[in-house]
Amino acid sequence: MTTTKLTVRRADERGHANHGWLNSWHTFSFADYYDPAHMGFRSLRVINDDQIAGGGGFPTHPHRDMEIFSYLLAGNLAHKDSMGNSRILKPGEIQMMRAGTGVQHSEFNPSPTEPAHLLQIWITPDTRNLKPTYTEWTPVPGRENDVKTLVISSDGREDSATIAQDAAIYLLKLQPGNATSHELAPGRGLWLHVAKGSVIVNGIDLFAGDAVSLEEASEIEIAATAEASEAILFDLK
Repeated sequence: MTTTKLTVRRADERGHANHGWLNSWHTFSFADYYDPAHMGFRSLRVINDDQIAGGGGFPTHPHRDMEIFSYLLAGNLAHKDSMGNSRILKPGEIQMMRAGTGVQHSEFNPSPTEPAHLLQIWITPDTRNLKPTYTEWTPVPGRENDVKTLVISSDGREDSATIAQDAAIYLLKLQPGNATSHELAPGRGLWLHVAKGSVIVNGIDLFAGDAVSLEEASEIEIAATAEASEAILFDLK
């Protein structure tokens, strides 16, 4: 559906796969879920909303020529890769991995009982065969709850992680009474995914897992509801 230039993608319209240890919702076509109308949005290729049961995880597997990042919403996530990185990600942190010419990695929930909840996001790079890299983004102390924070960009401005693509990715954290906005320039596209809670975007009620996209130069207003909420906003070439 389209309302005031915004196209809405509801959570229950996404693909779904439940493997027992992994309960995953796919915003775009992924694995056994195929929808030719939702193959991606500009350079944004994957948004998987993953819940990993205690002790579960993805065994070592390869990737190449993709910019992959994970945002942890709850629990912990243990990461290992063929570049020698070993790290446990905590809620509110982002890990960014450039697969480039090829990398192998694993992701596991280190808790035997508590589930882990994360968004796994893939963006197609503007250059192939880059050297693989790994980095992390953590909020500046004292600014963990800023309403709008640039977390990933093409040039690393504002202490953001870098990506090989003309993309600016913002983390929105809205407490009741908060609001923010975003101005989309001509020729660019916007995708906003609600990660937690609920927000109102240009008068449209959105809940966890919902998303809106915009392809015309315009300003959107994102307002909190009565609950603390989080969203990720993609500004893409």
